[in-house]
Amino acid sequence: MITTSIRRALLKVGAVTAIGALALTGCTATPGEGAAEAGPMLTIPREDMGTFSQNFNPFSPNAAPMTTQSVYESLLIYNPAGGDTVPWLAESWETSDDGLSQTFHLREGVKWSDGADFVAADIVTTFELQRELLGGFDYLDSVKAVDEKTVKFTFNRKFSPALFEVGQQVIVPDHIWSEFEDPSNEENPTPVGTGPYTEVSNFQAQSFDLLPNPNYWQPEKQKIPGIRMLAFAGNDGANLAAVNGDVDWAPQYMPDIQTTFVDKDPENRAFWFPPTGAEINWQLNTTLDMFSDPEVRKALSMAIDREQIVKVGMSGYTIPADCTGLSGNYDEWRDADVVADCDWTGYDAEAAAEMLDEAGFTAGADGQRTTPDGKPFAFDISVGSTSSDWLSVANIIAQNLQDIGVQATVDSPDWAAVVAGYETGEFESGIVWSANAPTPYQYYRNIMSTESVKPVGEQTFDNYHRFGNERADELLADFAATTDAAEQAEIMSELQGIYAELAPVVPLFPGPEWGAFTTDNFVGWPTEENPYATLATRAPTTVLVLTSLEPAE
Repeated sequence: MITTSIRRALLKVGAVTAIGALALTGCTATPGEGAAEAGPMLTIPREDMGTFSQNFNPFSPNAAPMTTQSVYESLLIYNPAGGDTVPWLAESWETSDDGLSQTFHLREGVKWSDGADFVAADIVTTFELQRELLGGFDYLDSVKAVDEKTVKFTFNRKFSPALFEVGQQVIVPDHIWSEFEDPSNEENPTPVGTGPYTEVSNFQAQSFDLLPNPNYWQPEKQKIPGIRMLAFAGNDGANLAAVNGDVDWAPQYMPDIQTTFVDKDPENRAFWFPPTGAEINWQLNTTLDMFSDPEVRKALSMAIDREQIVKVGMSGYTIPADCTGLSGNYDEWRDADVVADCDWTGYDAEAAAEMLDEAGFTAGADGQRTTPDGKPFAFDISVGSTSSDWLSVANIIAQNLQDIGVQATVDSPDWAAVVAGYETGEFESGIVWSANAPTPYQYYRNIMSTESVKPVGEQTFDNYHRFGNERADELLADFAATTDAAEQAEIMSELQGIYAELAPVVPLFPGPEWGAFTTDNFVGWPTEENPYATLATRAPTTVLVLTSLEPAE
């Protein structure tokens, strides 16, 4: 689910100047019911969407920002920053003794923004639509309303990750969505949700507002007048807006953020980049002969200098990856023995060259390498043109590879074109995010499961590199079938060992959860000292921030 949401975030990229997007930032809003008083809108840039369309369909890849963070809500919220689970639309839940069902007890007093009651039928309709329109949940046999405030999920097999996958699915109203003739193409321009800010206002190509839900179930937590989203076609424009004080919340990469942003007003500005985001990988298309050998993938991994990548490309905001491929979100699962026994994520250009020689990728008199069939060992690294940080990473990789005679060219069209190539498998290599869920199950499934492998030309939203391992399949099934913590840890250690042995992808670094803010207008932000959420604006925890902020005095 996390991968799909990131994909949604990247699919719409256009071109617009920062000046046009900022034209409305000085406006204030009249509060809705529950908002304390009129004042500045909570202003947030979206750095990878040059224009917005008024589409609030949570099942659509083109949904407007905040659709699944402010308009629609889920049964529960997992917070990776604190490692805790927050009951939300569900007050409580339990799993049956045989592990084949979960029952959720819905919160009393929740209403949709149009005043209708939130009931179990809403969950039933949501999952019918989710499975019909986007697939997934193959372990789910049925979803049934026990009564208006109780819903039961029955599984066709034991599946321990189900709690968070089911629990974090955003819910839509049955009385609205059951009436749509074509839900997949419904733009839903005036959405009805349970979230804190649902009322669409001032919608324009480069900005729009979300005002308070007049029937929110936590009116005491609607302390801000509303949300204003601004569109930018890249980091540079969004960063300029942050530096100039035109936005309150800056959830994007900013180079040298201490100097360029914080030091301009250290009393009111801060940032927090916990390494709990998705692992960022360099994915090599394993359907290509030149990347089919794990020893070649390991050699290319050893040829790149992650210390330089982290220091220069990522401004020192994260740390180099190890051979487990796990981000900081999974530190408690990491097997120290696997990390200690593996060397292919360390920088050693000489050893990399020797490994390529042994694999038949030899260098000629000019120092340039050829594949075993005599073709130049050359390929593209695909990355979206608006991501200045990842472009820098890709360029460092290309420079490192040149040192051992490998020709890598950075290919940087817009993100829509890049993602399209990933999804159909018609790419050579690329900088790619990964699944990020409460356990590493989904990460390894998307990286190594044969079930997630699609033929080139067939669209997939996971496993772009198209690698599968049958032993990994067995282990993933075993992990899903047990809730015993010790058994799960043992299984996960073996999965890490397979990953270290076969190098299905080349892990680069844990993705920081970008987040900077100013307290000029609002206070109550999450911090390292108070990690009640991350500062991401595209995560399940975003709603925790929206319901915690309050106007500055």
